[in-house]
Amino acid sequence: MSSQGDAQQVAPADAEGVMERMHVAMEAFVTGNPRPAVDLFARSEDVTLGNPFGPFARGWDLVAEAATRAATNYRDGEVVGFERVATYSSADLACFVEIERYRAKMGGRDEVSSVALRVSTVVRRDGDGWRIASRHADPITAAQPAESVIAER
Repeated sequence: MSSQGDAQQVAPADAEGVMERMHVAMEAFVTGNPRPAVDLFARSEDVTLGNPFGPFARGWDLVAEAATRAATNYRDGEVVGFERVATYSSADLACFVEIERYRAKMGGRDEVSSVALRVSTVVRRDGDGWRIASRHADPITAAQPAESVIAER
């Protein structure tokens, strides 16, 4: 993983461990299997997930449902890599900012496509371990024109 920026900190080892498990879980996710990733989320009503395929989900049941639905968009995928941009941490909370890169068949397409996502993952102490409290991923990894944020609905 590469690092950049002034915000680089060392997170507690257990928090880093959740991210390592999430990176492994994404190998399954891009083949259509959400379970290993879903298992890393906190089982609470304030847990959130924002993915590129829909609005934010809040609460364990809705997060699990949204992640499961998102995984159906991927087939025959593989992880290309994870680029760490920044890490912020305290004793009970850590945030990891990364670029995630995959190759997978997307939606109804038969050809393999490259996927790059800008991702922020917040993990927190949960009982005697760490779990994901919030994850947000979107496909914006390069500069966009100002008009790209205009809602046309």
